[in-house]
Amino acid sequence: MSQKEINQENSMEMDSQSMIKSAVNSSPPEKIHLRPMTLSDIDDFMVWATDSNVTRFCTWEPYTSRESAIAFINDVVLPHPWLRAICLDNDRPIGSISVTPVDKIRGEIGYVIGSKYWGKGIATEAVRLVAEEIFKEKPEMERLEALVDVDNVGSQKVLEKVGFVKEGVMRNFMYLKGNIRDMVMFSLLPSDSLH
Repeated sequence: MSQKEINQENSMEMDSQSMIKSAVNSSPPEKIHLRPMTLSDIDDFMVWATDSNVTRFCTWEPYTSRESAIAFINDVVLPHPWLRAICLDNDRPIGSISVTPVDKIRGEIGYVIGSKYWGKGIATEAVRLVAEEIFKEKPEMERLEALVDVDNVGSQKVLEKVGFVKEGVMRNFMYLKGNIRDMVMFSLLPSDSLH
């Protein structure tokens, strides 16, 4: 074997070892849990609710005052039929996730997470936790669906990673922040496998 071939083989072995080492050392998503949100979460809520990057695809604008955020928590969050704070080990919320009834057999999942936590698998884990439990909690539910803006690729990837089925694009489906938007419909049925 020539020196060049030996060097190539050593190089390939080192690349292979570093890929294995990288895969072993890549950190899994942080451990999260879900819990009901309370008014005492207002300061943490303000972190993501005031961020225009976070609210870009939300139906609501970023909050600009603590008073309006408190009103939102009191009027919308607390009476919501199924809304949870997404929390890390320290129990501080970094986002929220909800399932809103559409009718007697359908619910719509929605979630928002602080931009500091994007790309870490946290939203995927939160959606997976909900998908694992919601059909047990609500046995009458036959379909969990999500409507995602056609440009919100990150959220679409989250749903696909969990096992939601992309059903298609709903053209000119929603009026959002002054624009008519195409939305992508995703669904998960109780019989579907989670990934």
